Amino acid sequence: MSGENERVLVVGAGPVGLVAACSLAMDGIPVTVVERSRELPKDLRASTFHPPTMDMLDRFGVMDNLIERGLICPQWQFRDREKGNVATFDLGLLKGETNHPYRLQCEQWKLTEKLRDMIDGWDLADIVYDATAVGVSQDDDGVTLTVKNSDGDEERLRGRYLIACDGAHSRIRDMLGIEFEGMTIPETFFSMSTTFDFAEAIEDLAPIAYITDPAEWAVLLRTPSLWRILLPTEAGMTDEQIKDPVLMEKRLQALCPKDGPYDVVHATAYRVHQRVAKTYDMGRVFLAGDSAHLNNPLGGMGMNGGVHDAVNLTEKLAKVWKGEADASIFAQYTRQRRKACVDTVQAQSIRNRKMMAETDPAAREAFHQEMRDTAADPVRHKAFVMGSSMIQSLRDLEEVA
Repeated sequence: MSGENERVLVVGAGPVGLVAACSLAMDGIPVTVVERSRELPKDLRASTFHPPTMDMLDRFGVMDNLIERGLICPQWQFRDREKGNVATFDLGLLKGETNHPYRLQCEQWKLTEKLRDMIDGWDLADIVYDATAVGVSQDDDGVTLTVKNSDGDEERLRGRYLIACDGAHSRIRDMLGIEFEGMTIPETFFSMSTTFDFAEAIEDLAPIAYITDPAEWAVLLRTPSLWRILLPTEAGMTDEQIKDPVLMEKRLQALCPKDGPYDVVHATAYRVHQRVAKTYDMGRVFLAGDSAHLNNPLGGMGMNGGVHDAVNLTEKLAKVWKGEADASIFAQYTRQRRKACVDTVQAQSIRNRKMMAETDPAAREAFHQEMRDTAADPVRHKAFVMGSSMIQSLRDLEEVA
């Protein structure tokens, strides 16, 4: 690696941080990734890849492997607990607009695994494990990142720029004093995974289904090996209460009655936030992914938006690094990606949550009819999936100077 200052530092080796690192290295820019844990958590976090995200990942040559290990979903649905299917949306209409006219259900750790393997084989990139960011400062020439290992020893790393991809509880964002505006959603989200095949029990069920209900909305989402169920839960309940086997069984049977008990192989409860950082750039330091924005998972746009952040930022950073643009271009990164988050990701996920839990019968029926009419009209249908797949928001950003 070249001089200690001649590199970009990336904090966080999740999918967003690694996409940023790989993008930079493939542009000939040295990069060091800082990560707390060498162990790759193979949990059921984000698992939806939208078409434009896969188009971006094509550059790395990883999509064939992810498709082989994932599940192609050409359709998704809005449903009602009582009435069944409301509207089915066909991503095949995106043919010609993307290399991947479908959603891919594939756990995010599989992408992280492939990108880590790529970095291991490169001279321009490396990953420093067992390192937690504890300090950051910057001057006219670069950024100094102080990291601490599990023994308490500190080390200072130097780079020309730093990208913070260190998640919802970003230390970098906090150390810079960047305001994280928004709210915490009142209810707790509860996710269960089961080997039971809902498609065999529910007529005309797509692999991804958003189920509206005034008492208890739900999301059914198929992965390569399991079905995931997402349900809202009263915020006052403890984890022990939420995960009580009797209550879990009762809720699953209410959603889809079946003979015999459900086999629940994984369950987790978590609070959900709708927050956006006041700015994504501060001098030589940038936020991307969950460090910059959080939204509810209804629509599967969190990880995808983070990857879009990383690609947008590193394209600009490469131009500055090579002398093709000056540092004023970084403010455009905030303008573009913050607008995409607020106007598209946040707005759509908030609307999805509101309509799925709508209690007013007239408003519920109006929403259902709007979805039916949209699905029945080829022009509106395509426009809708262009938006829900995040393609349109990326194109709209080309107009944001």
